[in-house]
Amino acid sequence: MCAKIIPFKAIRPVRDKVHLVATRPYYSYTKQILTAKLIQNPYSFIHIINPEFKKSDKTQPNTVERFEKVSGKFTEFCENGVFLQENETSFYLYRQSSEEHQFVGLIAGASVEEYNAGKIKIHEQTLPSREQTFKMYLDVCGFNAEPVLLAHKDKTDLVGIYSTIMAERPEYEYSSTDRVKHELWVISDRNLIHEISESFNAIDHLYIADGHHRSSSSALLGEMRKEKNQSHTGKENYNYFMAYLISEKLMKIYDFNRMVADLNGLSPEQILDSLRLEFTVSKAKKRYKPTGKGEFSMYLDGQWYRLLLKNEPITDNPAEQLDTRILSKLVLDPILGIKDIQNDSRISFLNGKSGMKGLEQRVNRGLAKVAFGLYPVSVRDLMHVADTNNMMPPKSTYIEPKLRSGLTIYEL
Repeated sequence: MCAKIIPFKAIRPVRDKVHLVATRPYYSYTKQILTAKLIQNPYSFIHIINPEFKKSDKTQPNTVERFEKVSGKFTEFCENGVFLQENETSFYLYRQSSEEHQFVGLIAGASVEEYNAGKIKIHEQTLPSREQTFKMYLDVCGFNAEPVLLAHKDKTDLVGIYSTIMAERPEYEYSSTDRVKHELWVISDRNLIHEISESFNAIDHLYIADGHHRSSSSALLGEMRKEKNQSHTGKENYNYFMAYLISEKLMKIYDFNRMVADLNGLSPEQILDSLRLEFTVSKAKKRYKPTGKGEFSMYLDGQWYRLLLKNEPITDNPAEQLDTRILSKLVLDPILGIKDIQNDSRISFLNGKSGMKGLEQRVNRGLAKVAFGLYPVSVRDLMHVADTNNMMPPKSTYIEPKLRSGLTIYEL
């Protein structure tokens, strides 16, 4: 059996301030917007993550001294009555609704032990330096403020349980400026908690959709604290990390498209000639969006093209069959000279929510010379890569829901 999850006593905003506290992760804002939010909203969780705003005694980023200030700011928010501590261990049902989508999932503690055992599956390589930095952050600050996004196979019994819970009035109900409605139900009833836990116990595996570094760092922290704790029982909070568990049917994966700053010294005609070796190339009369796997769109020299792969790759590795890998292997590397898409400054990325129009606009503004549109990776493709212990190429997916920081906080 798998998918061991636990309820926990969340620290969460008081009801009248939740819409002011909960925020998108700080790294998703531009510097100008971040500054404006810090000036205008004294309750934003961003103040905790950026505790030195308008302070003269600055510390270096990613240091113990900086993280101690984060911890101190969090304590200050608690002492000032911005947060409350749940009285009973609880699960938290969270619904995020917009005109396009509705996401419903459970906030709970996910098991470090099961992560280490490979029962919580990964599809992305992590960087050891980032793992160590975030482990230090967790150790000093002592909390998870943003859940890891975990997907699971669909279960009809959970749909029924969640529907019953959502028939009641939520503890939180508010809308954010991006026109998204947020609702949260506190589940403290012991029978419901048992019923939900048993349902998850019947799930074979969980899949990390977003939050690989947070998961791996939580696992490193758990191992470190376990070694230091001579009275370790396995029930300590550090044996778990906060997660948002959502059905595969509700999760949305957008395409992650590519733009290249130059043509690697080639003319548009030479690019097209090179592409014809591996693709059937045809002009499109208007903006073109790929309609299936093995198909790409390209915007070059003011013209849209449809690129259709002539021969599918012959391989047992599902990661090698992904369009992101095919584009790198047949186009970005041999034609445009992009050998390391993570570190080459010539390549940039745009998530599919901006569409082909976003790619066209950026090329027309001179921010890139050529842009490529891809067909989105499916949830089943993601799971297949994880099930076979393979890794997806970087920037293969843009996944929703994007979760808020500070809505529920898990103490370590």
